[in-house]
Amino acid sequence: MKLTTHVLDTAHGHPASGMALTLTRLSDGAVLKRAVTNADGRVDHPLLEGEMFQFGTYELVFAVGDYFRKLGIALPDPAFLDEVPIRFGISENRHYHVPLLVSPFSFSTYRGS
Repeated sequence: MKLTTHVLDTAHGHPASGMALTLTRLSDGAVLKRAVTNADGRVDHPLLEGEMFQFGTYELVFAVGDYFRKLGIALPDPAFLDEVPIRFGISENRHYHVPLLVSPFSFSTYRGS
């Protein structure tokens, strides 16, 4: 089983390339992975797999403010969205996909396949 993500920049209609993210296990606060999205808005390797894939509650934090600033988007100070945290639970032995659709002023997520 594995955990993956995909980030889409809905303001510009394309994958969010170069967005930093951090995965933390909430039970002990352990940072499990820091990564940056590739040209397709995905991380090159699963965020969790093998024995690292365990039931529990996790948090993915996406650095959306930094991403939009790098694109030259003028954001207010402070930005409406700077870091977007998504807390989710893993309770089954199956593939979990946590996509993020984001603009400077909105975001949504869902459990993908």
